[in-house]
Amino acid sequence: MTADEWIRTFADNIGVSPPSREEMDEILRLAGVAAHASERIAAPIACYLVGMSGHSLSDALEVAEGV
Repeated sequence: MTADEWIRTFADNIGVSPPSREEMDEILRLAGVAAHASERIAAPIACYLVGMSGHSLSDALEVAEGV
């Protein structure tokens, strides 16, 4: 199973739409900023926090780059 297939299936199973290609790129940039500015564990936690916050990915990425 590819990552795209897994993400689509997971999204379907939890009742949400999978991210667009542009959103995936922003998520990966956010994860990269968090992981390189701190420890790798910060990447998934930062992505989770954005999802919980309701902030846009682009706004969260700007905040992350300033941390």
